[in-house]
Amino acid sequence: MSSTPSNSGVPPRFVVVGIGADGWRGLGDAARDELRGAHVIYGARRQLALLDDAGHELTGTREVWRSPMSSHLAEVLENATGRVHILASGDPMFHGVGASIVARVGPDQVRVVPTVSSASLACARLGWDLATTRIVSAVTADPEVVLTEVTGGGRLLVLSRNEMTPASVAELLSQNGFGDSSMTVLEQLGGPDERIRSSTAESWAPSPVDPLNIVAVDCVGPRRSRMPGRDDDTYDHDGQITKSTIRAITVAALEPAGAQLLWDIGSGSGSVAIEWLRADDRGRAVAFEQNADRAERLTANARRHGVGHRLTLRGAAPEALSDAPPPDAVFIGGGLDEKVLTSAWNALRPSGRIVVNAVTVENQEILVRWHAERGGTLRRLSVETVAPLGTMSTWRPALPIVQWAATRDDTADKAGSTT
Repeated sequence: MSSTPSNSGVPPRFVVVGIGADGWRGLGDAARDELRGAHVIYGARRQLALLDDAGHELTGTREVWRSPMSSHLAEVLENATGRVHILASGDPMFHGVGASIVARVGPDQVRVVPTVSSASLACARLGWDLATTRIVSAVTADPEVVLTEVTGGGRLLVLSRNEMTPASVAELLSQNGFGDSSMTVLEQLGGPDERIRSSTAESWAPSPVDPLNIVAVDCVGPRRSRMPGRDDDTYDHDGQITKSTIRAITVAALEPAGAQLLWDIGSGSGSVAIEWLRADDRGRAVAFEQNADRAERLTANARRHGVGHRLTLRGAAPEALSDAPPPDAVFIGGGLDEKVLTSAWNALRPSGRIVVNAVTVENQEILVRWHAERGGTLRRLSVETVAPLGTMSTWRPALPIVQWAATRDDTADKAGSTT
């Protein structure tokens, strides 16, 4: 099975071959034929060692990646003069180097010959349905990424960075109410040294683990949703936080979808950016916050919710906006003025969304004017919560919020300017 979208008939410059822990004997005919004809094969030392069983069938030179691998790979892709073969673990297009190579040189230049992924092997061993099992990668992200997916009754696979990942996952689960979860560590899947061990997360005993491992978690604990509107108490804050109900409406109005970039201006605790990122694991966010203490809390909150690797922190708006990558969505919850709003609107990509919340009358007047000029939706949000009143209860209103939400439509703007 291979991936070759080009119909030009020109052989691709790069061939990426997936290999499992079972090495040469586990490869199919197509993969073996590719490697037999290779002049040079790049791979990690561990991957290249898996070819030793091929004996004299392979005549090509084997090149170990230098560190950092990303720089060496970029050099190879840039300077390769002949056909280059590259080894990858399992399915190269599943959290693998294959996707990075295609993104850099284009699909017409790459042929991919995959083998079974570690996720498929793990589910086969456990008897889990791969289609309903959530998968997170701690290879490039911190282990806290598991906290985006854990929920009572859920199952997830964690792709490990190294031998330290299982212990980190066990500790995180135990600290966040999931200590009773069943945790299985599967090492060297498919190879002669395959080993599978299970225990609860809370009772996981640190012991030597092979660096090539995957962690399976059968979650036992509270139900946790990706939907916005988490309890305010799940964030460390100094009172400057978009409250739960308003936050749910705000994130929904921002319409997170796909690999988009959010600007969260006047981020405070970071709750809106964090819940934007939790809503879709392909998104990224830039948080703008001038207060050093809040910035520190914001970063800690992002890590605690498992999205720290997808959030970048910058300084105060509007100064820090000028060289930030253009956003697909903008939220302004603090520090609103005409200059900040104008800068954010001008930076917004076509068809991008902007949502602004205002508490003061002065800022609300700005939103009324922008709504009149650019359209969108203007709404006044008021929330009341039951609270004690002596021996009884009453409704306590929060400060009302005026929210403006709009989509940037350059076509409409141009049409309006000619009338």
